[in-house]
Amino acid sequence: MGESFGSRLRHAWNAFFNRDPTAYYHDLGSGNTYRPDRPRLTKGNERSIITAICNRIAMDVAAINIRHVKLDDKNRFNSYITDGLDQCLTLEANMDQTGRAFIMDCVLSMLDEGVVALVPIDTSLDPAVSGSYDIHSIRTGKILEWFPSKVRLQVYNDRTGRKEELILPKSTVAIIENPLFAVMNEPSSTLQRLTRKLNLLDAIDEQSGSGKLDLIIQLPYVIKTETRRQQAENRRKDIEMQLAGSKYGIAYTDGTERITQLNRPVENNLMKQIEYLTSMLYSQLGMTQAVLDGTADEKTMLNYNNRTIEPILSAIVDEMKRKFLTKTARSQKHSILFFRDPFKLVPIDNLAEIADKFTRNEIMSKNEFRQIIGMQPSDDPKADKLINSNINQSTEGLEPTSPENLEDEATEQNKEEGGKIQNG
Repeated sequence: MGESFGSRLRHAWNAFFNRDPTAYYHDLGSGNTYRPDRPRLTKGNERSIITAICNRIAMDVAAINIRHVKLDDKNRFNSYITDGLDQCLTLEANMDQTGRAFIMDCVLSMLDEGVVALVPIDTSLDPAVSGSYDIHSIRTGKILEWFPSKVRLQVYNDRTGRKEELILPKSTVAIIENPLFAVMNEPSSTLQRLTRKLNLLDAIDEQSGSGKLDLIIQLPYVIKTETRRQQAENRRKDIEMQLAGSKYGIAYTDGTERITQLNRPVENNLMKQIEYLTSMLYSQLGMTQAVLDGTADEKTMLNYNNRTIEPILSAIVDEMKRKFLTKTARSQKHSILFFRDPFKLVPIDNLAEIADKFTRNEIMSKNEFRQIIGMQPSDDPKADKLINSNINQSTEGLEPTSPENLEDEATEQNKEEGGKIQNG
Protein backbone atom coordinates (compact mmCIF):
# COMPACT_ATOMS: atom_id res chain seq x y z
CA MET A 1 0.00 0.00 0.00
CA GLY A 2 1.37 3.41 -0.97
CA GLU A 3 2.11 6.07 1.58
CA SER A 4 -0.67 8.60 2.04
CA PHE A 5 -0.24 12.33 1.53
CA GLY A 6 -0.75 13.05 5.22
CA SER A 7 1.89 10.51 6.25
CA ARG A 8 4.39 11.95 3.79
CA LEU A 9 3.67 15.44 5.08
CA ARG A 10 4.18 14.44 8.73
CA HIS A 11 7.46 12.58 8.13
CA ALA A 12 8.90 14.80 5.40
CA TRP A 13 12.32 16.31 6.03
CA ASN A 14 14.36 18.82 4.05
CA ALA A 15 18.04 19.52 4.63
CA PHE A 16 17.56 23.26 4.13
CA PHE A 17 14.29 23.87 5.97
CA ASN A 18 14.43 21.33 8.83
CA ARG A 19 17.45 22.66 10.66
CA ASP A 20 18.20 24.52 13.86
CA PRO A 21 19.61 27.96 12.91
CA THR A 22 21.50 28.29 16.19
CA ALA A 23 23.16 24.86 16.10
CA TYR A 24 23.99 25.13 12.42
CA TYR A 25 26.72 27.71 12.92
CA HIS A 26 28.03 26.77 16.37
CA ASP A 27 29.92 23.82 17.87
CA LEU A 28 31.06 22.46 14.50
CA GLY A 29 34.76 22.41 15.33
CA SER A 30 37.63 23.99 13.43
CA GLY A 31 37.04 24.64 9.75
CA ASN A 32 39.37 24.46 6.75
CA THR A 33 39.08 25.58 3.15
CA TYR A 34 40.83 22.37 2.05
CA ARG A 35 40.60 18.81 3.29
CA PRO A 36 42.97 18.56 6.28
CA ASP A 37 43.35 14.76 6.35
CA ARG A 38 44.38 14.44 2.71
CA PRO A 39 47.97 13.17 2.18
CA ARG A 40 50.35 15.71 0.70
CA LEU A 41 53.66 14.78 -0.85
CA THR A 42 56.88 16.24 0.52
CA LYS A 43 60.47 16.85 -0.66
CA GLY A 44 59.32 18.49 -3.88
CA ASN A 45 57.66 15.32 -5.19
CA GLU A 46 54.38 17.13 -5.81
CA ARG A 47 55.95 19.17 -8.59
CA SER A 48 57.56 16.41 -10.61
CA ILE A 49 56.93 13.14 -12.42
CA ILE A 50 57.22 11.37 -9.05
CA THR A 51 53.62 12.31 -8.30
CA ALA A 52 52.33 10.42 -11.32
CA ILE A 53 54.39 7.32 -10.51
CA CYS A 54 53.38 7.18 -6.84
CA ASN A 55 49.74 7.91 -7.61
CA ARG A 56 49.59 5.16 -10.25
CA ILE A 57 51.11 2.58 -7.88
CA ALA A 58 48.73 3.62 -5.08
CA MET A 59 45.70 3.35 -7.36
CA ASP A 60 46.70 -0.11 -8.59
CA VAL A 61 47.28 -1.38 -5.05
CA ALA A 62 43.96 0.04 -3.83
CA ALA A 63 42.15 -1.67 -6.70
CA ILE A 64 42.94 -5.11 -5.20
CA ASN A 65 40.61 -6.40 -2.50
CA ILE A 66 42.04 -6.99 0.99
CA ARG A 67 39.74 -9.07 3.21
CA HIS A 68 39.62 -10.61 6.67
CA VAL A 69 39.05 -14.30 5.95
CA LYS A 70 38.95 -17.72 7.54
CA LEU A 71 41.06 -20.57 6.23
CA ASP A 72 40.40 -24.30 6.15
CA ASP A 73 42.55 -27.04 7.63
CA LYS A 74 44.94 -26.84 4.66
CA ASN A 75 45.34 -23.05 4.98
CA ARG A 76 43.18 -22.38 1.95
CA PHE A 77 40.59 -19.62 1.71
CA ASN A 78 37.27 -20.79 3.09
CA SER A 79 35.01 -17.80 3.88
CA TYR A 80 34.93 -14.09 4.66
CA ILE A 81 34.68 -12.74 8.21
CA THR A 82 32.42 -9.70 8.23
CA ASP A 83 33.70 -7.97 11.36
CA GLY A 84 34.83 -4.39 12.01
CA LEU A 85 38.27 -4.90 10.48
CA ASP A 86 36.78 -6.28 7.27
CA GLN A 87 34.36 -3.36 7.12
CA CYS A 88 37.30 -0.95 7.45
CA LEU A 89 39.08 -2.65 4.56
CA THR A 90 36.10 -2.89 2.22
CA LEU A 91 33.45 -0.31 3.11
CA GLU A 92 34.34 2.50 5.55
CA ALA A 93 37.75 2.92 7.15
CA ASN A 94 36.81 6.10 9.04
CA MET A 95 34.48 9.06 8.89
CA ASP A 96 36.25 10.57 5.87
CA GLN A 97 37.55 7.62 3.86
CA THR A 98 36.21 4.49 2.25
CA GLY A 99 38.21 1.29 2.44
CA ARG A 100 39.71 1.85 -0.99
CA ALA A 101 40.60 5.48 -0.25
CA PHE A 102 42.25 4.38 2.99
CA ILE A 103 44.49 1.85 1.21
CA MET A 104 45.40 4.46 -1.40
CA ASP A 105 46.25 6.94 1.36
CA CYS A 106 48.37 4.27 3.06
CA VAL A 107 50.37 3.43 -0.07
CA LEU A 108 50.82 7.05 -1.17
CA SER A 109 52.10 8.07 2.27
CA MET A 110 54.36 5.02 2.43
CA LEU A 111 55.95 5.72 -0.96
CA ASP A 112 56.51 9.38 -0.09
CA GLU A 113 57.79 9.03 3.49
CA GLY A 114 59.30 5.54 3.32
CA VAL A 115 57.23 4.21 6.22
CA VAL A 116 53.64 4.64 7.34
CA ALA A 117 51.65 3.63 10.43
CA LEU A 118 48.10 2.25 10.43
CA VAL A 119 46.54 3.40 13.70
CA PRO A 120 43.30 1.89 15.07
CA ILE A 121 41.25 4.86 16.28
CA ASP A 122 37.94 3.41 17.54
CA THR A 123 38.14 -0.07 19.05
CA SER A 124 35.79 -2.21 21.13
CA LEU A 125 38.37 -2.58 23.94
CA ASP A 126 41.51 -0.77 25.02
CA PRO A 127 44.38 -2.28 22.94
CA ALA A 128 46.80 -1.71 25.83
CA VAL A 129 44.65 -3.92 28.12
CA SER A 130 43.40 -6.68 25.85
CA GLY A 131 44.46 -7.94 22.45
CA SER A 132 40.99 -9.30 21.64
CA TYR A 133 39.49 -6.09 20.34
CA ASP A 134 37.54 -5.25 17.22
CA ILE A 135 38.56 -2.27 15.07
CA HIS A 136 35.77 0.12 14.12
CA SER A 137 37.85 2.88 12.45
CA ILE A 138 41.45 3.18 11.36
CA ARG A 139 43.67 5.95 9.96
CA THR A 140 47.14 6.44 8.57
CA GLY A 141 49.73 8.19 10.72
CA LYS A 142 53.12 9.79 10.15
CA ILE A 143 55.92 8.49 12.35
CA LEU A 144 57.76 11.41 13.93
CA GLU A 145 60.03 9.64 16.41
CA TRP A 146 61.08 6.07 17.17
CA PHE A 147 61.43 4.57 20.65
CA PRO A 148 62.40 1.01 21.66
CA SER A 149 58.82 -0.17 22.15
CA LYS A 150 56.74 2.85 21.13
CA VAL A 151 56.44 5.41 18.35
CA ARG A 152 55.37 9.05 18.30
CA LEU A 153 52.80 9.59 15.58
CA GLN A 154 50.98 12.45 13.91
CA VAL A 155 47.39 11.38 13.23
CA TYR A 156 44.35 13.31 12.07
CA ASN A 157 41.66 13.61 14.75
CA ASP A 158 38.25 13.75 13.09
CA ARG A 159 36.67 15.06 16.30
CA THR A 160 38.77 18.20 16.50
CA GLY A 161 39.63 18.57 12.81
CA ARG A 162 43.37 18.82 13.49
CA LYS A 163 46.39 16.56 13.26
CA GLU A 164 47.55 15.60 16.72
CA GLU A 165 50.52 13.71 18.15
CA LEU A 166 50.18 10.36 19.90
CA ILE A 167 52.64 7.98 21.55
CA LEU A 168 51.45 4.39 21.05
CA PRO A 169 53.02 0.94 21.52
CA LYS A 170 54.43 -0.70 18.43
CA SER A 171 52.39 -3.82 19.19
CA THR A 172 49.10 -2.00 18.49
CA VAL A 173 50.18 -0.06 15.39
CA ALA A 174 50.83 -1.61 12.00
CA ILE A 175 54.14 -0.11 10.82
CA ILE A 176 54.62 -0.68 7.09
CA GLU A 177 57.95 0.08 5.45
CA ASN A 178 58.24 0.68 1.74
CA PRO A 179 59.66 -2.47 0.06
CA LEU A 180 61.23 -0.11 -2.49
CA PHE A 181 62.83 2.05 0.21
CA ALA A 182 66.36 1.67 -1.20
CA VAL A 183 65.17 2.87 -4.62
CA MET A 184 62.76 5.62 -3.58
CA ASN A 185 63.54 6.97 -0.11
CA GLU A 186 67.27 6.67 0.54
CA PRO A 187 69.04 10.07 0.37
CA SER A 188 71.17 8.98 -2.61
CA SER A 189 68.56 6.75 -4.27
CA THR A 190 67.56 7.03 -7.90
CA LEU A 191 64.26 8.74 -7.13
CA GLN A 192 65.85 11.34 -4.86
CA ARG A 193 68.53 12.11 -7.43
CA LEU A 194 65.85 12.50 -10.09
CA THR A 195 63.88 14.80 -7.79
CA ARG A 196 66.90 17.05 -7.25
CA LYS A 197 67.59 17.19 -11.00
CA LEU A 198 63.98 18.09 -11.73
CA ASN A 199 64.01 20.83 -9.08
CA LEU A 200 67.22 22.19 -10.60
CA LEU A 201 65.60 22.20 -14.04
CA ASP A 202 62.61 24.09 -12.63
CA ALA A 203 64.94 26.70 -11.12
CA ILE A 204 66.69 27.20 -14.46
CA ASP A 205 63.35 27.56 -16.24
CA GLU A 206 62.20 30.17 -13.74
CA GLN A 207 65.38 32.16 -14.25
CA SER A 208 65.09 32.05 -18.04
CA GLY A 209 61.44 33.05 -17.88
CA SER A 210 61.81 35.85 -15.33
CA GLY A 211 61.84 38.63 -17.99
CA LYS A 212 65.44 39.71 -17.49
CA LEU A 213 67.48 40.79 -20.52
CA ASP A 214 70.94 40.00 -19.11
CA LEU A 215 72.83 42.66 -21.09
CA ILE A 216 76.45 43.80 -20.85
CA ILE A 217 77.09 47.39 -22.00
CA GLN A 218 80.62 48.22 -23.14
CA LEU A 219 81.22 51.94 -22.71
CA PRO A 220 83.80 53.86 -24.81
CA TYR A 221 85.93 54.78 -21.80
CA VAL A 222 87.84 52.97 -19.05
CA ILE A 223 86.05 52.72 -15.70
CA LYS A 224 88.73 53.06 -13.07
CA THR A 225 87.91 56.22 -11.17
CA GLU A 226 84.86 56.88 -9.05
CA THR A 227 83.67 59.55 -11.48
CA ARG A 228 83.71 57.15 -14.44
CA ARG A 229 81.97 54.49 -12.35
CA GLN A 230 79.23 56.97 -11.48
CA GLN A 231 78.84 57.89 -15.14
CA ALA A 232 78.52 54.18 -16.06
CA GLU A 233 75.89 53.67 -13.38
CA ASN A 234 73.91 56.65 -14.65
CA ARG A 235 74.14 55.28 -18.18
CA ARG A 236 72.82 51.87 -17.03
CA LYS A 237 69.90 53.48 -15.23
CA ASP A 238 69.15 55.60 -18.30
CA ILE A 239 68.85 52.48 -20.52
CA GLU A 240 66.66 50.76 -17.90
CA MET A 241 64.32 53.76 -17.83
CA GLN A 242 64.14 53.82 -21.63
CA LEU A 243 63.19 50.12 -21.80
CA ALA A 244 60.70 50.34 -18.91
CA GLY A 245 59.01 53.50 -20.25
CA SER A 246 58.87 52.42 -23.90
CA LYS A 247 55.69 50.81 -25.23
CA TYR A 248 57.59 48.29 -27.32
CA GLY A 249 60.72 48.03 -25.17
CA ILE A 250 63.02 50.09 -27.43
CA ALA A 251 66.08 52.07 -26.24
CA TYR A 252 68.86 53.99 -27.98
CA THR A 253 72.60 53.90 -27.36
CA ASP A 254 75.63 55.85 -28.48
CA GLY A 255 77.40 54.71 -31.61
CA THR A 256 80.55 53.96 -29.65
CA GLU A 257 78.77 51.67 -27.17
CA ARG A 258 78.51 47.92 -27.61
CA ILE A 259 75.75 45.73 -26.11
CA THR A 260 76.16 41.98 -25.58
CA GLN A 261 73.10 39.82 -24.74
CA LEU A 262 73.67 36.87 -22.39
CA ASN A 263 70.24 35.26 -22.07
CA ARG A 264 70.86 32.72 -24.84
CA PRO A 265 70.19 29.09 -23.88
CA VAL A 266 73.26 27.55 -22.34
CA GLU A 267 73.98 24.01 -23.49
CA ASN A 268 74.20 21.46 -20.67
CA ASN A 269 73.53 17.78 -20.17
CA LEU A 270 70.86 18.24 -17.49
CA MET A 271 68.03 16.99 -19.69
CA LYS A 272 70.02 13.93 -20.71
CA GLN A 273 70.69 13.14 -17.06
CA ILE A 274 66.98 13.46 -16.27
CA GLU A 275 66.05 11.10 -19.11
CA TYR A 276 68.67 8.61 -17.95
CA LEU A 277 67.52 8.72 -14.32
CA THR A 278 63.88 8.40 -15.39
CA SER A 279 64.54 5.26 -17.43
CA MET A 280 66.64 3.83 -14.59
CA LEU A 281 63.86 4.54 -12.08
CA TYR A 282 61.30 2.80 -14.29
CA SER A 283 63.49 -0.30 -14.56
CA GLN A 284 64.16 -0.41 -10.80
CA LEU A 285 60.46 -0.03 -10.00
CA GLY A 286 59.50 -2.73 -12.48
CA MET A 287 57.31 -0.48 -14.60
CA THR A 288 57.45 1.34 -17.91
CA GLN A 289 55.98 4.43 -19.51
CA ALA A 290 53.38 2.15 -21.09
CA VAL A 291 52.05 1.31 -17.63
CA LEU A 292 51.36 4.99 -16.95
CA ASP A 293 49.67 5.75 -20.26
CA GLY A 294 47.69 2.48 -20.34
CA THR A 295 49.22 0.91 -23.46
CA ALA A 296 51.11 -1.93 -21.72
CA ASP A 297 50.51 -5.47 -22.90
CA GLU A 298 49.76 -8.47 -20.71
CA LYS A 299 53.38 -9.48 -20.15
CA THR A 300 54.36 -5.96 -19.13
CA MET A 301 51.45 -5.69 -16.70
CA LEU A 302 52.22 -9.14 -15.28
CA ASN A 303 55.80 -8.09 -14.65
CA TYR A 304 54.60 -4.84 -13.07
CA ASN A 305 52.11 -6.63 -10.82
CA ASN A 306 54.65 -9.22 -9.67
CA ARG A 307 57.61 -6.89 -9.12
CA THR A 308 55.89 -3.74 -7.82
CA ILE A 309 52.30 -4.30 -6.69
CA GLU A 310 52.67 -7.71 -5.03
CA PRO A 311 55.55 -6.74 -2.66
CA ILE A 312 53.62 -3.68 -1.44
CA LEU A 313 50.44 -5.69 -0.90
CA SER A 314 52.32 -8.44 0.92
CA ALA A 315 53.98 -5.88 3.20
CA ILE A 316 50.57 -4.39 4.10
CA VAL A 317 48.82 -7.73 4.59
CA ASP A 318 51.61 -9.36 6.61
CA GLU A 319 51.92 -6.42 8.99
CA MET A 320 48.17 -6.18 9.53
CA LYS A 321 48.01 -9.93 10.11
CA ARG A 322 50.85 -9.66 12.64
CA LYS A 323 49.46 -6.68 14.60
CA PHE A 324 45.67 -6.86 14.26
CA LEU A 325 45.15 -10.63 14.65
CA THR A 326 45.99 -12.28 17.95
CA LYS A 327 47.71 -15.64 18.26
CA THR A 328 44.37 -17.16 19.23
CA ALA A 329 42.73 -15.79 16.09
CA ARG A 330 45.55 -17.07 13.91
CA SER A 331 45.31 -20.50 15.56
CA GLN A 332 41.60 -20.47 14.70
CA LYS A 333 42.57 -20.04 11.03
CA HIS A 334 41.86 -16.30 10.83
CA SER A 335 43.95 -14.45 8.29
CA ILE A 336 44.09 -11.39 6.03
CA LEU A 337 44.47 -12.02 2.31
CA PHE A 338 44.39 -9.98 -0.86
CA PHE A 339 42.50 -11.13 -3.95
CA ARG A 340 43.51 -9.99 -7.41
CA ASP A 341 40.98 -10.21 -10.22
CA PRO A 342 42.74 -12.15 -13.01
CA PHE A 343 40.14 -11.14 -15.60
CA LYS A 344 40.70 -7.38 -15.52
CA LEU A 345 43.42 -7.53 -18.17
CA VAL A 346 41.70 -10.12 -20.36
CA PRO A 347 40.46 -8.77 -23.71
CA ILE A 348 36.80 -9.33 -24.52
CA ASP A 349 37.80 -11.53 -27.47
CA ASN A 350 39.35 -14.13 -25.16
CA LEU A 351 36.71 -13.96 -22.44
CA ALA A 352 34.31 -16.42 -24.09
CA GLU A 353 37.03 -19.03 -24.55
CA ILE A 354 38.16 -18.62 -20.93
CA ALA A 355 34.56 -18.94 -19.70
CA ASP A 356 34.16 -22.18 -21.64
CA LYS A 357 37.36 -23.67 -20.23
CA PHE A 358 36.61 -22.67 -16.64
CA THR A 359 33.06 -24.02 -16.66
CA ARG A 360 33.86 -27.13 -18.71
CA ASN A 361 36.67 -28.11 -16.34
CA GLU A 362 34.42 -27.40 -13.34
CA ILE A 363 36.60 -24.60 -11.94
CA MET A 364 33.84 -21.98 -11.83
CA SER A 365 30.07 -22.16 -12.05
CA LYS A 366 28.11 -20.22 -14.64
CA ASN A 367 26.77 -17.72 -12.12
CA GLU A 368 30.26 -17.06 -10.77
CA PHE A 369 31.42 -16.18 -14.25
CA ARG A 370 28.32 -14.11 -14.93
CA GLN A 371 29.24 -11.96 -11.92
CA ILE A 372 32.65 -11.26 -13.47
CA ILE A 373 31.17 -9.80 -16.64
CA GLY A 374 28.52 -7.86 -14.70
CA MET A 375 25.47 -9.99 -15.46
CA GLN A 376 22.75 -11.02 -13.03
CA PRO A 377 22.85 -14.60 -11.75
CA SER A 378 20.68 -17.11 -13.53
CA ASP A 379 17.74 -18.82 -11.79
CA ASP A 380 18.64 -22.17 -13.36
CA PRO A 381 19.68 -24.60 -10.57
CA LYS A 382 22.49 -25.91 -12.77
CA ALA A 383 24.03 -22.40 -12.95
CA ASP A 384 25.27 -22.64 -9.34
CA LYS A 385 26.81 -26.11 -9.67
CA LEU A 386 30.22 -27.17 -10.90
CA ILE A 387 29.17 -29.28 -13.86
CA ASN A 388 30.21 -29.76 -17.46
CA SER A 389 27.21 -28.93 -19.61
CA ASN A 390 28.80 -30.62 -22.62
CA ILE A 391 28.31 -34.04 -20.99
CA ASN A 392 24.91 -35.55 -20.29
CA GLN A 393 24.33 -35.49 -16.55
CA SER A 394 22.33 -38.01 -14.51
CA THR A 395 18.76 -37.01 -13.75
CA GLU A 396 19.09 -37.85 -10.05
CA GLY A 397 20.78 -34.66 -8.92
CA LEU A 398 23.68 -34.13 -11.32
CA GLU A 399 26.00 -36.27 -9.22
CA PRO A 400 29.22 -37.67 -10.67
CA THR A 401 29.12 -41.32 -11.62
CA SER A 402 31.17 -43.62 -9.39
CA PRO A 403 33.80 -46.01 -10.89
CA GLU A 404 31.66 -49.02 -9.90
CA ASN A 405 28.68 -47.65 -11.80
CA LEU A 406 30.88 -46.98 -14.82
CA GLU A 407 32.07 -50.63 -14.82
CA ASP A 408 28.49 -51.93 -14.49
CA GLU A 409 27.32 -49.70 -17.34
CA ALA A 410 30.21 -50.87 -19.53
CA THR A 411 29.42 -54.56 -18.77
CA GLU A 412 25.75 -54.11 -19.58
CA GLN A 413 26.63 -52.28 -22.80
CA ASN A 414 28.96 -55.13 -23.86
CA LYS A 415 26.25 -57.71 -23.15
CA GLU A 416 23.75 -55.78 -25.24
CA GLU A 417 26.18 -55.46 -28.13
CA GLY A 418 27.01 -59.24 -27.91
CA GLY A 419 23.33 -60.13 -27.99
CA LYS A 420 22.80 -57.97 -31.07
CA ILE A 421 25.68 -59.71 -32.86
CA GLN A 422 24.31 -63.21 -32.04
CA ASN A 423 20.80 -62.26 -33.15
CA GLY A 424 22.28 -60.89 -36.33
